[in-house]
Amino acid sequence: MSHTLFDGHRRLAAGSLPDMAVALLEASRGGSKWLLLFEDATGRQVDIDTRGSPAEIAARYAAPESAPAAPRGPGRPRLGVVPREVTLLPHQWEWLAAQPGGASVTLRKLVEHARKAGAADEHTRNAREAAYHFLHAMAGHLPAYEEVTRALFAGDLDRMDALMAAWPADVREHAGHLAHA
Repeated sequence: MSHTLFDGHRRLAAGSLPDMAVALLEASRGGSKWLLLFEDATGRQVDIDTRGSPAEIAARYAAPESAPAAPRGPGRPRLGVVPREVTLLPHQWEWLAAQPGGASVTLRKLVEHARKAGAADEHTRNAREAAYHFLHAMAGHLPAYEEVTRALFAGDLDRMDALMAAWPADVREHAGHLAHA
């Protein structure tokens, strides 16, 4: 997962969390005062514990090793199937039972269809929210901030880019990157 480090309105670095944790330590030792680290997927600020050596900090934020597999229960574990309860009305169960393949096959098809149909909308919503979180932290005091957020949520990214034209370049570019993701 990618992260971006800012010192005020200037982007210092971007990369993995362990790398950015070390970069944050080095920037703070270099006298930077207004350091903010953002998770690019969500646009939210990340708090980092910079105690210790650079190697200790990088190790602290390295990806954890995978946990041991959970004990197998009923279902078809090789397919990843686990039993769950679904509550439907009697006429819904009747309709499901009448479908080719039965209730399980039909429910799986319905879920996959809904996932595919909503994937683009979900991606757009996540990009807007990430851009908003970043803008709220970095640009709330900049001119036309409220208009920029209105344009963002209206989906008018060209207007948003135009309204940010006078903003510091790194803030403008990163907000645009998050919104257009």
